Amino acid sequence: MLQAEEVTKTFISNKKEITALERVHLTIHQEEFVSLLGPSGSGKSTFLRLVAGLESKSGGSIRLNGVEIEGAGRDRGVVFQQYSLLPWLHAWENVAFALKKTMGLSAAQKKEIAYHFLELVGLKGFENHYPVQMSGGMQQRVAIARALVYRPKLLLMDEPFGALDAQTRRDMQDLLMKIWAEEKCSVLFVTHDVDEAIYLSDRVYVLSAHPGRIAKELTIEMRKPRDWNDMLTEQFLHYKREIVSELERQKSLQKQALEA
Repeated sequence: MLQAEEVTKTFISNKKEITALERVHLTIHQEEFVSLLGPSGSGKSTFLRLVAGLESKSGGSIRLNGVEIEGAGRDRGVVFQQYSLLPWLHAWENVAFALKKTMGLSAAQKKEIAYHFLELVGLKGFENHYPVQMSGGMQQRVAIARALVYRPKLLLMDEPFGALDAQTRRDMQDLLMKIWAEEKCSVLFVTHDVDEAIYLSDRVYVLSAHPGRIAKELTIEMRKPRDWNDMLTEQFLHYKREIVSELERQKSLQKQALEA
């Protein structure tokens, strides 16, 4: 579904060229959940923004269903760590706002669709609440509903649960699994949390740092849907050891490069 080949991204900082991503190859199949892990500065969020069309790549190719990505599009939904809800709008209005440019839908139909997706994310009964009246987890549910409302082919999520407490984060992970199964979209998920990546993903990519390259690709061959008892299995712990070992290796290489 998504195919990235030889993707490079450079920036100019203090009149010096900095390579954030170098020759990245990455694939996401239809209805697949893929996570990106890596040290700080490995380019995880930068890559997601390239796929979202929010930044331009310096080289290479990123194609969605065979079509080169040249900018933002409604075939991709994006959820960031910050909810970015409009504080003067009710929850349903924040969701319906994403349908503003959708032709052929009446105001009543847009409201009905917004209500449906708020119910999907577990917010039935909170449609008329303002963001300030909602917890962080509830606001992130609104943001997810907004990203899903026009049924994108690919959902892009950049540390969406990073600001939440542990229990809320766990609840949101289970909710995301439910939504993914029902909506049958593909997901590219950026996280720093190894357990989260294994629990949610079909495959995990680990990026190196400075510049970001694919250092490791790991297929998570565990049953779905998963539950939290799976985190205690030897299979889960095996994947965790592999990923943590690679992350530690990348951090060591990063330290050596900085000291050189």
